[in-house]
Amino acid sequence: MAFETIILQIEGSVAILTLNRPERMNALSAQMKSELSVALDGIERNLSIRALIVTGAGDRAFCAGTDVKERSATDPAPAQFISDQRATYALFSRIEGLACPVIAALNGGAFGGGLEVALCCDFRIAVESAKLGLTEVNLGVIPAGGGTQRLSRLLGTARAKQLIMTGRVLDAPGALQFGIVDEVVPTAVFPDRVRSFAAELAAKAPLALRFAKKVIDRGAQVDLASALDQELYAASILFASEDRKEGMQAFVEKRKPVFKGR
Repeated sequence: MAFETIILQIEGSVAILTLNRPERMNALSAQMKSELSVALDGIERNLSIRALIVTGAGDRAFCAGTDVKERSATDPAPAQFISDQRATYALFSRIEGLACPVIAALNGGAFGGGLEVALCCDFRIAVESAKLGLTEVNLGVIPAGGGTQRLSRLLGTARAKQLIMTGRVLDAPGALQFGIVDEVVPTAVFPDRVRSFAAELAAKAPLALRFAKKVIDRGAQVDLASALDQELYAASILFASEDRKEGMQAFVEKRKPVFKGR
C-alpha cells in the first residue's frame, strides 16, 4: 500500500515508521490513524523486524497531537466520540503491544496525542531541542489517548497531575529530569544515536526481548506472586529455545551469537 501520511522503511532488522505531515507538524489526522493501522499489520506479520523506530518528518515536530483543525470542524454526538476514542485506544495499544522493542525518536515537539504515542513506546530518545507536554487542558479537554493513565504509571500520580493539570511544556532536559525521556542527544548525532540503539536491541536474542517486554509490562499490572509466575513461565519457554542454546554455546566459544528467533 502506498501511504500518504506516513513512511515505513525496513533497514535490515530495524523498521522506521515516520509520521509524515510536516506541514501540520505531523498531527494525527483520521487518515494517518488509518494508515498507521495498516502499517502495524505489516510490522506485526514481519518476524524479521527486531526493533521499531517511530519518529516524525522534518525537524520541528515528532507529532503535535490530534489535528485540532480537523477535529474542530466536527461535533460528534457522545456515542460517536466514545466509539472514535476507543478506536484510538486500540491503535495506541497496538503500538504499545508490539512484540519487538519500540523506540520513540523525538526529533521535535511532542504534544498531546503525540506525546501519548511516545508513551506507548518502550524507549524515548529526544533531540536536545525537543519540547514535550500534555497540553489538552488549554483546549478544555483532557489527554484522552491514554495519557492520563500511561503518564501516571510512568511517573506516579502526583507528578502526572502536575504536568497534566497545568498543561506544562517541558524542554528536553526537563523531560529527562522528570523521567519521561531516557536520553537527550545533540542534534548533530541524533539520527545516528537512535539507529545505533535500535541496532543494539536488534542484535539481541529476539525471543528473549519479546518475553522480557511482555513480562515487565504485564507484571506491572498484577501482584508480585502472579508476576513471578509469569516470569518463571517465560523463562522456562526460553530455556528450551534454540536461541538459548546458541547464546550459551557462543559464550563458551567466545564468539558472537547468531540468534534466529527460535
